[in-house]
Order: sequence, then structure tokens, then C-alpha cells
Amino acid sequence: MRVLVKIGGTLLDDAAARGRLARELAAVRSPGLELVVVHGGGKQMTRFLEEGGVASRFVNGLRVTTPEVVDALLKVFTGSVNKQLVASLVAAGVPAVGISGIDAILLEAEKLDEKLGAVGRPVRCNPELLTVLVEGGFLPVVACVAGDRAGRIFNVNADQMAVACASGFRADRLYFLTDVNGVRDASGTVIPWLSGSDAETLIREQVATGGMQAKLASARQALRDGVREVVIGPGAEPGVIGRLLAGEALGSRIGA
Repeated sequence: MRVLVKIGGTLLDDAAARGRLARELAAVRSPGLELVVVHGGGKQMTRFLEEGGVASRFVNGLRVTTPEVVDALLKVFTGSVNKQLVASLVAAGVPAVGISGIDAILLEAEKLDEKLGAVGRPVRCNPELLTVLVEGGFLPVVACVAGDRAGRIFNVNADQMAVACASGFRADRLYFLTDVNGVRDASGTVIPWLSGSDAETLIREQVATGGMQAKLASARQALRDGVREVVIGPGAEPGVIGRLLAGEALGSRIGA
């Protein structure tokens, strides 16, 4: 079985949480399970820019990416956030390899909108590098930075990055580990299972807004791309990865 785990940057900002997730990933590794990790780092990016006196600007939830921000995202996403997670995995006994969408053109992107600067829309995933690493016994850890064949670098939304990589890698399951307990209905109750059409209804009726709206849209795209099941789960819950793999009712499962 192939599983892609997307870890939100908030979960990686704390060394203890990062170490716990690394140990959990180490515990579930087995010959029959092929794993890939994709991570974000927006919180860390904002802090890095603020320390450098650069204000972050957002349009429809997307960070306007100037050349200055591109430099920062390489230092933060492919640098500190990626390597801290890789180091935690290595400490847990996992032969992790930190990469980004730029490497071997793993994720090709194109400019989304001129007014957003170097924000990219995923065009295609070329999964050969993931396959080589996984078949070699390594755990790929992918930062949400993409490129194109002209050498341009793009800032890509981490959820979209995860969906594109899951599709290209032909993952059976996609786990979004977040800082919330799952998808909530209008009364605030976590929904344990929903279909793609249920997700569309929550978006249309504005029950799901902001970040959850984006995650549900990404989940629906993953299902259309052939991923059999998507889970939006509580990344802070101890043992979450193993428990999800075992089928425990954590978070919200989304299927066709």
C-alpha cells in the first residue's frame, strides 16, 4: 500500500511534536507500506520574514511571492523546516531524504497569477525520484517548493503539493495531519466519514471556510485523481499515523 502523509507546518514548529511524529512514522514502516511525506511551513516562513523586516501579503489566502520571498522559502521550506524534520526522522531510525519539487523536476508548476508573483499551480508530478527513493528503502520528505523546465522556482500551496505528489505516486491513501480534529458540520460536530459530494456541499453552503475549505477542495481533487481515501486528521493526537492505518475513527475520512 502507498500512503502519502502531509504534515502541516504548525505541527513541525515544536521539537517535541516533530520528534513524536518522526517516531510514529518510524513505527509504522514495514515492507508492505510505501511512505512519502510532504510538509508545509507557513508559520515558520511568516516568522522568518518578520524577523527580516518583510511584511507578508496574502491574496485569497495565498502568499504574494516576491523574489525576496522566494529566497526566504528556500531557506525556510527546503532548509530549516525540511532538515529539522529529516534530522528527527534519522534520530528515530528512519533513512529519510529531504527533497523539494525542484529536485529532478518532481513537481512541475506554472505561474498562477501575475499579481501573486512566484506562486505556482501544479501542472504535473514526475514521480520517478519518489519511486527510486522508496524502492531503495528511503523515506522521501518533500518541501512544498516546485519548479519548471526553465529553472523558475515556485511557491506551491502545501495541500496542493500533497495532492499532486499523491496522484503522481499513485498513493492509495492521503493523510492531511492538521491542528484541528477533523471536518465539522454546521453544529460543530466532527464528521467521521463523508463523500466527495458531501465535501462539495459543505463548501457550497459555506459550512467549511478558509483553510478547511481549501483542504476539502484538495481532498476532492485527490479522489478525482485516483486516490482511494483521504483523511483530515488530528496531527496532535498520539499515535495518529498508526491508528489511521489501522482504520481507527480519527478525524474525517473522505471517500468517493
